[in-house]
Formats: sequence, structure tokens, C-alpha cells
Amino acid sequence: MPTGGRKTTSVNLGEVLEGLLEAGVDFILVGGLAAVIQGAPVTTMDVDVVHSRSHENIAKLLGFLKSVDAVQRRLDDKVIEPKALDLLGKGHVLLTTRLGPLDVLAVIEGGRSYEDLLDHTVEIEFRGHTLRVLDLKTLIELKKSSTDPKDKQRLPVLRETLRQLEEKYGREEDKEDSDN
Repeated sequence: MPTGGRKTTSVNLGEVLEGLLEAGVDFILVGGLAAVIQGAPVTTMDVDVVHSRSHENIAKLLGFLKSVDAVQRRLDDKVIEPKALDLLGKGHVLLTTRLGPLDVLAVIEGGRSYEDLLDHTVEIEFRGHTLRVLDLKTLIELKKSSTDPKDKQRLPVLRETLRQLEEKYGREEDKEDSDN
């Protein structure tokens, strides 16, 4: 599949995340990599993020995207660099970078934006930064309504990972009860 006329020299999803964090971009990691970071034994080939659509954050995001030679993923060889207007809208911007694929999403299932998802994240230390990741419980809820066969296949794995985490660390509801 063509990648907008530019070849990805390597796929390093960790470097994509680290670059976003170092650039100060406000985002939530969602999708397969969010599950992997929380211990789910699944495979993913890209980074999916939901970003804050504030003008300040869009400027930071565009700076990062320029630094990694980001272009829109297309079926033809036309090279289109992402623009602020693309990132301010409610759509998805699917990109190829020199570090690997990056999907920048304004909203996910149910029209949920960055602000809508903040209460459903966990913070994970990642290479000296704090990474916001959509929690497994919410990932599972989103996958339940998905029509993508890949999501349906991952659902039992995500449920089992959540069960094991709750068994090891306790359920979130149990922690809230003990705090009161």
C-alpha cells in the first residue's frame, strides 16, 4: 500500500509516543497500543490517539508531526501534510511518519472527545513522562459495540487481562469504597 510517496524507515511506536510527550501534546492513547501498555497480549501496528483540539495543543501537535515527516495515509501517491484545520475538525487524520503509523482522532465511538475520555484514563509512567491511557474497562465497552471483526476477536483477551489486573491489584470500585 502506498504511503503518500514517503517510506517509513522504521516502526517504533514507543518513539512516536515519546515524541508526542516531549512535544507537550495533550492526548489520550487509545486502541490496541493502549491495551498492550496495560498488559494485554495483542498485536498492533500503529499508535491511535485522541487529542485535545485546543489551538495551543494543535500547534504543538503540528510541530511534532512536521518533525517526523508526517503525511496523510492514502491509497494513491499524493503527498498531503496535515494542517491545523484537519486536526480541529471532528474526523480522523490517518498519518504515516518516519517512525511508524499514527492515527490522530478527534473523537472515538459515541462521539467521545478528549475531554469526554479524561475521566476514563489511567496514568502510566513512560520513559520519564506521564502517559494518559484509556482504561481497559472503557476499551472493552467500546469494543463491545464495534462491528470490526478484529475488535470482536480481541474482546475476550481484553476481558481476561482486566480480570487478571483486578485480581492482582483489586477492582477500581473496591479502591473507591476504601477511600470513603
